[in-house]
Amino acid sequence: MSFFHRETQGIRVIAQPFYVAEHSDPGDERYVFAYRMRIENVGDQAAQLVWRHWYIHDSASGESEVEGEGVVGEQPLIGPGDVHEYQSFCVLEGPEGSMEGYYEFRRPDGGVFRADIPRFLLRTFSA
Repeated sequence: MSFFHRETQGIRVIAQPFYVAEHSDPGDERYVFAYRMRIENVGDQAAQLVWRHWYIHDSASGESEVEGEGVVGEQPLIGPGDVHEYQSFCVLEGPEGSMEGYYEFRRPDGGVFRADIPRFLLRTFSA
């Protein structure tokens, strides 16, 4: 499995995508990809994840964007040295694509910043 990572302002984001064949139906142009996200606070200040913004590229249907509060219904406060992990999924019409974007964080002092989500590939095969 491939890992993709990026670090921004003391927040390291690691993505691990994988194809979910048992929930996919290529004959119906339905390709399900899951991804594990690991968000590590390698800085010296706490940060609360308050917003997400995804750019999704689908080889069949083109570009789309998804955004919203937190991740999987949570807005975790991640202290220095702490980690937050979650898993989610994306359904594409084509057999490959990619995702990237950013999380918006708020510091205890009210400061706001974006942490980049690295571009990661969604493929039905291993590269």
